[in-house]
Amino acid sequence: MNRIVSIDIIRGFALFGIFLVNMPAFHSAEFMRMIYGVEREVDGADYWLDLFFALFIDMKFFTIFSFLFGLGFYIFMSRAEEKVLRVKTLYLRRILVLFLFGAAHLVLLWFGDILHTYAITGLLLLFFYKRKVKTILIWAFSLLFVYNALMSMPLLIPSDLYEAIQEEYQPYYEEHADEYVEMYKTASYTEWVSYRFNTEVVVILGNMIANIPPILALFLFGLAAGKVGIFKRTEEFISLLKRIQMWTMGIGAVLVTMLALYKTEILDMGVKTSSVTQLFTSLSGVVLCFFYISTLTLLLQREKWQQRLRPLGYAGQMALTNYLMQTIISLTIFLGFDLYEKVSLLTGTLLCLVIFSVQLFVSSLWLKTFQYGPFEWIWRIMTYGKLLPIKKKSFAKDS
Repeated sequence: MNRIVSIDIIRGFALFGIFLVNMPAFHSAEFMRMIYGVEREVDGADYWLDLFFALFIDMKFFTIFSFLFGLGFYIFMSRAEEKVLRVKTLYLRRILVLFLFGAAHLVLLWFGDILHTYAITGLLLLFFYKRKVKTILIWAFSLLFVYNALMSMPLLIPSDLYEAIQEEYQPYYEEHADEYVEMYKTASYTEWVSYRFNTEVVVILGNMIANIPPILALFLFGLAAGKVGIFKRTEEFISLLKRIQMWTMGIGAVLVTMLALYKTEILDMGVKTSSVTQLFTSLSGVVLCFFYISTLTLLLQREKWQQRLRPLGYAGQMALTNYLMQTIISLTIFLGFDLYEKVSLLTGTLLCLVIFSVQLFVSSLWLKTFQYGPFEWIWRIMTYGKLLPIKKKSFAKDS
């Protein structure tokens, strides 16, 4: 199987961005703030770091990862067809295993799991695999339009009513936030899992349907890119990639500027400011997603940049393993060493850089001997229903 190195590198880049975004939720009660609409209070260096995240990180890497999932779907299906395998059966089994990984991750470890949502949304891709690229793109843009139109609905609510709704939720946050933090700090593992299931998992599953449209839209963009062959025959699409880069840079600059003006309260819509920033975060997330992808793809046409960024490719090749290990390592540090709610945004970010640097090194070392990451290997075994070698052929012969 010939891997497309540029896809692995972009996936590794997205994995890093996702880790940066997820880190505050590992060391702080971000879930409570999220469900009750409470803004994170930051000052000093954390204020500027939070602003940087809002402008260039939040929702920009999750969208890249979603795009790559759709692209990966096309690659998996087309290669299975070439080998005359039972394509749909294999894909359904693959998706089921991904769902099991995600469900275990969600219930046993962390509320922010995305794998279970990817698995369920991924089922819908089967309805689009044989469709024309034009049809796929119409669906993708339509889903994004509807989703962001719905996100704009709160802006139509009268300000007095909007403020009353927010004030109604404030006592619930104050009542439950301390209990939430205490459970994270002092509960036994079984008590913690039980508490999380009722407090976090039920809420996450209840909101899952609302998260499907934007994810499916990015899946479809990835599927369309796969069908066209942008990453397989990149040299034929340099002109298109440059146009995408130019347009997304221009539109992205406008959206990021508007987001910055509202985040810094230079522009103010009172109680509705948070809804406006959410809308601009969503819109800029999609636009900058394509700016980052097109820029990286063009950059990777140069051999020296492929060599410089190759470590990201190793991490991207083991994305499932690294994603799950980020949770395990982070929770071990923050819960195991009583650091929960005691770490600043800056400190958490620095720790994220250290952990990811180690993952880059370990991934490159691991893939010198093995074909897949540990969890990728299990995923393949359960997908194909047979034991597959994990060692590279040269190492397998020596052992």
